[in-house]
Amino acid sequence: MSDSVDFIQDNKIPIGKWTKHYVDYIADNYADFFDSVSDSLKTFIDALLWLLQLPSPIVATAIVAVITWLIQRSIAVTIFVSLGLLLIVNQGYWEETTQTLALVISATTFCMLIGIPMGILLARKPWLYRIMRPILDLMQTIPTFVYLIPTMVLFGLGVVPGLISTVVFSLPASIRLTYLGIKSTPSALIEAGQAFGSTGAQILWKIEIPFAMPQIRAGLTQTIMLSLSMVVIAALVGADGLGVPTVRALNTQNIAKGFEVGLCIVLVAIILDRILNKEEAEQ
Repeated sequence: MSDSVDFIQDNKIPIGKWTKHYVDYIADNYADFFDSVSDSLKTFIDALLWLLQLPSPIVATAIVAVITWLIQRSIAVTIFVSLGLLLIVNQGYWEETTQTLALVISATTFCMLIGIPMGILLARKPWLYRIMRPILDLMQTIPTFVYLIPTMVLFGLGVVPGLISTVVFSLPASIRLTYLGIKSTPSALIEAGQAFGSTGAQILWKIEIPFAMPQIRAGLTQTIMLSLSMVVIAALVGADGLGVPTVRALNTQNIAKGFEVGLCIVLVAIILDRILNKEEAEQ
């Protein structure tokens, strides 16, 4: 029994070496491409961060409160959002919060721009969904540190590898929920549209997407929450934000700082959820 185990271990399939060789090949031959992508993404994030930090914290809180009221039409939600943001300012983590929001908004934007069209395509092509399903499962289940390493090799340290890793981790949610929404459109509605002479594009835009909109909004919310869960991981590769003081508190066993930062992250998650989730607010 031991000899057979030794034989299997002595003839190890070099999966790790193959992967390293593949990543090194890409890094060596396409370095200029990845540098340009990194510069473009960093420019986008820096511009978004500048926009978020342009107004003072008090003015920014007032702007968010107005936006919350326009979306929710709820005094309770508006007051909660305002008090939550003011508490973050009070704790001294406003700058880190804007940095985290820049990362989350960027990741969510890319996820939705990719996820919605991909979900629609998979709903239209069942054979393609069967191919993509294990890939989506792998993206959600593989430890984030595994694909954090190649992103560091290809894009270097900083916010960009954190953004790429966040997108990889969060993207399946928007794809799956869009696919579910489009796929669950009642056939009677589609047949009625066809009976009235609607084209495929008209059925998509006037029947399938409106019917799938609750699922698409759920995908948006899930993507934001998953992106927020990556702030600490992103900090390990040089991304700024609330993850940085979290890691410092962990390294120094600083309970006070850890609780303060953790509370800020929770507040950001709840605030974003309350602003976007109109159904719950109405209930």
